[in-house]
Amino acid sequence: MAEPLSSEKVPVTVLTGYLGAGKTTLLNRILSEPHGKKYAVIVNEFGEIGIDNDLVVGADEEVFEMNNGCICCTVRGDLVRILDGLMRRKGKFDAIIVETTGLADPAPVAQTFFVDQNVGRKTRLDAVVTVADAKWLKDRLNDAPEAKNQIAFADVILINKTDLVSADELSEIEARVRGINRYAKVHRTERAQIPLGEVLGRNAFDLDRILDIEPEFLEGDEHDHDHEHDHEHGHDHTHEHHGGLRHYHDEEMQSVSLSSERPLDPDKFFPWVQDLVQKEGPNILRCKGILAFKDDDERFVFQGVHMILDGDHQRPWKDAEKRDSRIVFIGRNLPEEKIRLGFESCIA
Repeated sequence: MAEPLSSEKVPVTVLTGYLGAGKTTLLNRILSEPHGKKYAVIVNEFGEIGIDNDLVVGADEEVFEMNNGCICCTVRGDLVRILDGLMRRKGKFDAIIVETTGLADPAPVAQTFFVDQNVGRKTRLDAVVTVADAKWLKDRLNDAPEAKNQIAFADVILINKTDLVSADELSEIEARVRGINRYAKVHRTERAQIPLGEVLGRNAFDLDRILDIEPEFLEGDEHDHDHEHDHEHGHDHTHEHHGGLRHYHDEEMQSVSLSSERPLDPDKFFPWVQDLVQKEGPNILRCKGILAFKDDDERFVFQGVHMILDGDHQRPWKDAEKRDSRIVFIGRNLPEEKIRLGFESCIA
């Protein structure tokens, strides 16, 4: 919202979070605040209290309910059909919000924007926003893999209902969240109160603003002290670092960040990364990178969801800019050594 739209494509925010975390509260807030924007909202009503219809009518928005099934099962046909219908009304709204069911993995929704060419031509994924319940998150991380996926997948995370837990509990929850996804922007909220510019118009999938969203993205490996021990045991554990600040290492979820100051050979890189995501795709939730190719004056940016990759030249390298390549993979049980060696073999 803070930025003028860089392209003619309509930005899409995917709003996710486990049952009862506060997604609908956030959505109602977006619809009722006097921000002067019009949003098309795609809601999936699935055993949750939905949007207050009076509010929606009063907020002069259009709400499209998806057919009454889990979004994962119906999204392929349904979301595309709804988006196609919305695109025929172009100009009637500024952005689209897709609220997933609390039980959904956000991946199939995000993939739709890469896979369907018609959708990809007219819309762009702006960010995945996950709302997490401070009081119950710890339990959900232990018993619900979807809750973990939603956090691993997010560009922006709201730890909501902070008024229901103690300061110590809140620190521990935030440490758990960062143990799963250290690249997302994390906010603590009560009743989903947050400036809407922190949630909408983030451009998180554009990578141009990646440093605003993910200040650690370019800092590379010094943060990776979580990979110094083996990954055989399947529980979380804590290490004390930096004056008692807790760091959780989620043994199942991890991020692998790679960097090279030497240019990459595109003829080696593309076959390598495509082979990697074909083999490891189910375990790779997200990947994104900024690449410097040999004899190429433009930055190449790419990102992926599971086995689907999308990339393009973004803009020319600036004169003062350091021409290096950075990639991060976020996923489950990733073969880190194999990924590192493969990446090194792509250096020109």
